Amino acid sequence: MNDLPVVRSPWRILILVLGFTFLYAPMLMLVIYSFNSSKLVTVWAGWSTRWYSELFHDDAMMSAVGLSLTIAACAATAAAILGTIAAVVMVRFGRFRGSNGFAFMITAPLVMPDVITGLSLLLLFVALGHAIGWPSDRGMLTIWLAHVTFCTAYVAVVISSRLRELDHSIEEAAMDLGAAPLKVFFVITLPMIMPCLF
Repeated sequence: MNDLPVVRSPWRILILVLGFTFLYAPMLMLVIYSFNSSKLVTVWAGWSTRWYSELFHDDAMMSAVGLSLTIAACAATAAAILGTIAAVVMVRFGRFRGSNGFAFMITAPLVMPDVITGLSLLLLFVALGHAIGWPSDRGMLTIWLAHVTFCTAYVAVVISSRLRELDHSIEEAAMDLGAAPLKVFFVITLPMIMPCLF
């Protein structure tokens, strides 16, 4: 096997360092300035954990964090289930009428900007609210639906790539021995794709 030669140029290293600096310096500054004792963000007044203690004593902020974690857990669970089902359909069912459209709809959130997807979902929820009265308000349910829409695409792509790599002869052997397709999925396929889910 012919390996390509590795060219170690000082310019490549410089570009790499500049790229990582551009990406991670703002995050590092954000972490450093979170320990600033000043009320002004841009003025350094010394090290302090005052703002963290105030954060944990702010009931509204802690309620918002709890609600965000609840929505995240529910959205991740629903996206894992729906994305796994979608991946199984895309990989195991082969070509069927509408398979290209199905694959396009599943992966569309990956290529569309998040702002466009979010705005289109907002317009959809407003139109549904006027047309049929559901959802009556845009709260936790609509945020959850939007997050499930975003996350299902990522789960489906990751799980489908794992399903394509699996040895199908194991599942075929189980079905030859009399296992039902649903049992094969839960006993054989699901444990093999479990690392992708977590």
